[in-house]
Amino acid sequence: MTPMPPAPTIRVPLIMPQLGESIAEARVIRWGVAEGDVVAADQEVMEVETNKATLAVTSPCSGRLVQRIADPDRSYPVGAVLGYIEVPREAARGLGGADEIRPPSSLAPAPAEPGPPSLLAAPPDVKQVEPTVRGLPVPAQAGGASYMSPRMKARMAELGLHAADLAGVAGSGAGGRVTIDDFEKFLTRLEQKRLSPASAMRVAVADAMRRSWTRPLATVGLPVCLDAVLRHRKMCDPKPGPTLYALRALALALAENSAPAGRLIGNRIVHPLSIDIGFAVEAEDGVMVPVIRDADRRSLGELNRLYNQLVAMARLRQLPADATGGSIATVTNYGTFGLTWATPIPLPEQTLVLGMGAGRPAPRWDAEARQFVPVIEAEITLSFDHRVLDGGAAGRLLTRIAELLDRPDRL
Repeated sequence: MTPMPPAPTIRVPLIMPQLGESIAEARVIRWGVAEGDVVAADQEVMEVETNKATLAVTSPCSGRLVQRIADPDRSYPVGAVLGYIEVPREAARGLGGADEIRPPSSLAPAPAEPGPPSLLAAPPDVKQVEPTVRGLPVPAQAGGASYMSPRMKARMAELGLHAADLAGVAGSGAGGRVTIDDFEKFLTRLEQKRLSPASAMRVAVADAMRRSWTRPLATVGLPVCLDAVLRHRKMCDPKPGPTLYALRALALALAENSAPAGRLIGNRIVHPLSIDIGFAVEAEDGVMVPVIRDADRRSLGELNRLYNQLVAMARLRQLPADATGGSIATVTNYGTFGLTWATPIPLPEQTLVLGMGAGRPAPRWDAEARQFVPVIEAEITLSFDHRVLDGGAAGRLLTRIAELLDRPDRL
């Protein structure tokens, strides 16, 4: 009896998916399956890390993983081929008709030689990875070295550097121009020093702060008495932290007047549709900013439960997509580091960031007793985009926040 020939098969590429609106690349952490393993449709086959979270890549179809291309600890752009899954031709009719379905060749990962990081050679993924930045109130332009020639700009683009990276380079050309020779000497000096790769989160934070700094920013501050907050906190179970009281006060103040949280786009102020407030959480080598949606419509107890859940997920870098981005302001408690005053920088998509310093004993004048009494006092600061907000409006908003903190029973 003549044996049946094997069923014809095709190879379906496993593609790096779009993991978020502004995510252009992700670093492979580990493979969950080996070459030759049978996988099911939507099965998690790989774990990757973006600058926001750790996520899973799933199989697009059922079949056998016949080739793993992506290597752990390497970054790949959205759309890059990570491996190939072999499936019967009949089962893959909806996926395409070629014997091997391939994405555009420009998305294939470039080979990289192992070795120490170098600034004299272009990073292996620079030409494939083109980060997309959407929804920003200002163009993502760099500031730093100026008067650069086209040749100089091309060399920097090749290495994935921004003008801000060369802020400390003294130019020897006419009018202080940084020449290509100045640039190469600068790189050579750097090569003589200890170098280490920056994490994806550190690069993302640096890029966000660089874009934020293209705007004129200002900060105002005000001391607030925390005695009422501390008394109210003792009566709560579970107990909200000071950051949550500040977040709730900011949300209520903006619900009364959302104009201070507007964004300047061209010659118009875009007002927010909802009061979505982010809060800073320190994570490994960076800061995560989970977002609480409609913070003005949630009770303090509801906010406390959601806040604790988001903090735990942020520290594990497992925030869901709907819990990041799109916020109108951020609250940061730099008092946890023992700081009493700071000038935090709003995210590029925001106009405001409310900061809270460490509480400490201070004398306060009691008009009724006609004497100074000891209280726990903390400084709160409001950093803002000065194009949208002036000092008077910022001061009134901060004063309203202080009034709400003095009546925590209304939060």
